[in-house]
Amino acid sequence: MIGFHIMTLFPDMVLNGLQTSIIGRGIERGYVEVEAVNIRDYAFNKHHKVDDYPYGGGAGMLMQAEPIYQCYQAILQRIREKGQDKPVRCIYLTPQGTVFRQEMARSLAKEEELILLCGHYEGVDERVLEEIVTDHISIGDYVLTGGELAAMVVVDAVARLVPGVLNNDASGETESFQENLLEYPQYSRPEVWHDKKVPEILLSGHHENVEKWRYEQSLIRTRERRPDLLVKNEQNN
Repeated sequence: MIGFHIMTLFPDMVLNGLQTSIIGRGIERGYVEVEAVNIRDYAFNKHHKVDDYPYGGGAGMLMQAEPIYQCYQAILQRIREKGQDKPVRCIYLTPQGTVFRQEMARSLAKEEELILLCGHYEGVDERVLEEIVTDHISIGDYVLTGGELAAMVVVDAVARLVPGVLNNDASGETESFQENLLEYPQYSRPEVWHDKKVPEILLSGHHENVEKWRYEQSLIRTRERRPDLLVKNEQNN
């Protein structure tokens, strides 16, 4: 079981996206916990304002340190009350972070609790990042309006690796990025569709030959679409 605690200005956006499909079923079955905590609830003003102008000038507003810090402390307290006393990783979703990859998802899936911080406006006061953040993660070299979509991507990628979340746990072992290879092409019924036939090898019933074909196809597909992954594959073999 893994718990995700998401600090955000838009909790409904996060929950509506994650409480459906496979991750939603994982939550219902108790393999995954998702908590979206509104940072505005920890603002010390009647309008629940959490942003202000940055020192030194510049365009836009900056999220203030104290509401985020108080939100983090409240989440940490709830985690401690559950009996979890291990250090908890706190992830800040930012285009300045390390690019999120499958091996990172596998690492995070080993944690019991994760805290994720969604930034907004022109960013977050650096001091609170220094105080609470353990991991800076980016989902790609582009800029979003906020960290919510990025947080949902991370939660989805990590949660599906938790035992029990996928109906067939073995499916997570044969998909893209396993051993730094893209997944082989797959086919279903009918055998012929738009004059395109399913490869004969997949109809042979010879499992050893099928596995060999799939590995060869993974290599071909990776070479065509993501040759950079082959370097990692060769380093690991």
